[in-house]
Amino acid sequence: MKKIALSVLIISGLLLSCKKNIETQDNSVAQTEIQVTEEVDTVAIKENLEKEKEALTKPYNEEEDAQAKIDELVKKTKKENKYVFIQAGGNWCIWCLRFNDFVQNDEELKSIVDENFEYYHLNYSQKNKNKEVFSKYIESTNGLGYPFFFVLNEDGDMINLITSSDLEEGKSYDIDKVKAMFLENSPKN
Repeated sequence: MKKIALSVLIISGLLLSCKKNIETQDNSVAQTEIQVTEEVDTVAIKENLEKEKEALTKPYNEEEDAQAKIDELVKKTKKENKYVFIQAGGNWCIWCLRFNDFVQNDEELKSIVDENFEYYHLNYSQKNKNKEVFSKYIESTNGLGYPFFFVLNEDGDMINLITSSDLEEGKSYDIDKVKAMFLENSPKN
């Protein structure tokens, strides 16, 4: 009788162990499926972003002498009663390209910008970080996401620093917030 009871206990233990192994394998398979799905989603998202980047205008010039260009624009603003609006970022930055596209393709925004500003895209990239230019106008870029913007008056003095995150809406920008930002920073305000 003891042998039968012992055999039953051993068989029960083996069955429970097998059941636990099967459950563990099922959980492992489920986790692997979730991980594969997440990786596929990540790849698809990256591919879509790259396609979007390819379709957008690339306004940043890595080769340009940024300070010389800014100095030229400041001189021009004195004659035209405008300010220099600088968008800092790079062609690698999807939000930078989206902002440029957003402004250039909206007639009202483009009109406000053209009337009030000389618009410049200050490049920041691995090839050309424009360290001297950034340090001349901005104490620190720590905590600033790209793009960010700054406005220079007709004397070349920075009068405002603007982050883009407050202007975003979904995967684009809020038209009313962007319009207000440009109008609030215009010389005719």
